[in-house]
Amino acid sequence: MAENETLECITEHERILQEIESTDTACVGPTLRSIYDDQPNAHKRFMEKLDARIRNHDREIEKMCNFHHQGFVDAITELLKVRADAEKLMGQVTDTNRRLQEAGREVTAQTEEVIRCRIQQRNMATTVEKLHLCIPGSAAVRVAMRAYYAALKTMEQLEKVFIPRVSQYRFCQIMAENLPRLREEIKEISMSDLKDFLESIRKHSDKVGHTAMRQAQQHRTFNSAVAKQASMGHYTKPVYSLNGRTHSHTHYGRLLTADETGDEEEGDRETFENYYRKQRKKQARLVLQPQANMGYGFPVNRLFDLLFEVRDQYNETLLKKWALVFRWIFELDNYSPIPVETEEEYILVVSRFPFHDAEIEKQDFPKKLPMSQSVPQIYTQVKELIYASLKFSESLHRSSTEIDDMLRKSTNLLLTRTLSSCLQNLIKKPHIGLTELVQIIINTTHLEQACKYLEEFITNITNVSPETVHTTRLYGLSTFKDARHAAEGEIYTKLNQKIDEFIQLADYEWGMAESDGRASGYLMDLINFLRSTFQVFTHLPGKVAQTACMSACKHLSTSLMQMLLDTELKQISMGAIQQFNLDVIQCELFASSEPVPGFQGDTLQLAFIDLRQLLDLFMVWDWSTYLADYGQPTSKYLRVNPATALALLEKMKDTSKKNNIFSQFRKNDRDKQKLIETVVKQLRSLVNGMSS
Repeated sequence: MAENETLECITEHERILQEIESTDTACVGPTLRSIYDDQPNAHKRFMEKLDARIRNHDREIEKMCNFHHQGFVDAITELLKVRADAEKLMGQVTDTNRRLQEAGREVTAQTEEVIRCRIQQRNMATTVEKLHLCIPGSAAVRVAMRAYYAALKTMEQLEKVFIPRVSQYRFCQIMAENLPRLREEIKEISMSDLKDFLESIRKHSDKVGHTAMRQAQQHRTFNSAVAKQASMGHYTKPVYSLNGRTHSHTHYGRLLTADETGDEEEGDRETFENYYRKQRKKQARLVLQPQANMGYGFPVNRLFDLLFEVRDQYNETLLKKWALVFRWIFELDNYSPIPVETEEEYILVVSRFPFHDAEIEKQDFPKKLPMSQSVPQIYTQVKELIYASLKFSESLHRSSTEIDDMLRKSTNLLLTRTLSSCLQNLIKKPHIGLTELVQIIINTTHLEQACKYLEEFITNITNVSPETVHTTRLYGLSTFKDARHAAEGEIYTKLNQKIDEFIQLADYEWGMAESDGRASGYLMDLINFLRSTFQVFTHLPGKVAQTACMSACKHLSTSLMQMLLDTELKQISMGAIQQFNLDVIQCELFASSEPVPGFQGDTLQLAFIDLRQLLDLFMVWDWSTYLADYGQPTSKYLRVNPATALALLEKMKDTSKKNNIFSQFRKNDRDKQKLIETVVKQLRSLVNGMSS
């Protein structure tokens, strides 16, 4: 047991020693206290253990010191060597300070010398600058014999810019006096070179012609590709002219404006250009003039007649091609106003079609243009035909007036025959509804307004004034007016057809005892359709909307009247008359609500006046008034025809002995039945009198 306690004590002491070595010194006190609190004499054994541990650490420290002793000795030796070098360095620093003081005195002396040099340098720079201002003068003289235009420009700068800056020098005055002489020399040399150039191209006219023909072929190939892209809407052609150049504001193809050259140089330029053009025209006449061994004398009139016939056939081919193009455009059109989201889209549309509307331009984006997408496409295609016709006419060697007449005739054929036929066929197609017809009318209005721009377009091409006596006018106005009238008539027809479709849905119970108290469903649907349709019609020009509305109301009134007087209808009760009256009241309310603005007073309600007076006569049963006032212009029932009243009264006679208006008379007083018979006889006599 004592042996076990001893082992435990030794183990505990080892743990305490490790804790003392590894923990903070603040925790040593409690650790040592545990030794004294443990077993008696335990501290002695711990002290022995501690002494042994200390001796062990001393031996470890001694070994480490022995291991690093030689390195310490070497470091001390190196330190002694460095002390000698430090003393030598201190001596060098002292010597350097002395030398710096001597150098400072030398710098002070050199600074004064630098100031004198800087003054000399400034004077030299001023001299060089003045000399540079004089350099262009010598440069002008140097290049005058080689680059004439550059020399003239240099002399102009010298005269206007550089010489005024150094005018105080005498040599500059001499240069200014010599500039006019230099200009004349350059002009003479340039004219000589121009003559040599003209003579050179006269000698090589065959090669020049060959090159020109090859370039013309390349240009036509390029134009064909451009025309194909333009037909797809990806390219806009420049304006053609008879001489093959595009119209611009430059004069004789000048590359410089009047601001770039002086008045004197501008005059010299015109002199050279006029001389060049005059000589080239002479050379052209010499080239075209046949040689003596080639004046044969055969007539060529038949050849020109053949060319004109070919031209007519070519135009017919173009018209057939454009007919397909127009049909394709109409097929792809959505017949809705063109939406534009941004200003860029708006500019893109108006660049293809001349549209101007101050009210729409004031609106904020996004907005809609009134015409559909086919309008700018058709306008562009008409211009394309003018280009194609021009390409053929340019080779006929005709005058500008004749070519202008050809272009206008081709355009007239395209508008009055091809486009007009396409529009008429489009209007008659079954899938074209009321909305599409309204948009077609709007489109033709804008195309009609654009005809004047087409005339201006042809004028810009041919340079023939439209005021010329023999100038052919475009007939597009009549084309679009005819198409618009056809579309308007088709609108009236289709609108009446829709009304008939609604009326076919009517399902009256003609023998009903009394009405339902509300209008029929089919009629309310018809009125809602008319309201929505006439809202679209407000965009139509002129009186088209008013005419369509009046036509629809008259057709509706006539159809309702025919429904009452149908010979297949044998019997009508008073309840059915009352129900029919409710439907007519809704028609009158619709007419009085002004579905289309522009009607005066109760003009639209008069479409139902015949029905109204007839129904009032039967509803009130006011036969005495009708018969007494018949034929009078102030009659309350002036619009009721005796034959109409008789036919309707015949349908209300007692034939089935039920649901009949005369049943109450039969029950109350048979004398009233005789009164009705009397009315029928009087109506028949009025009808017979009218027939006789």
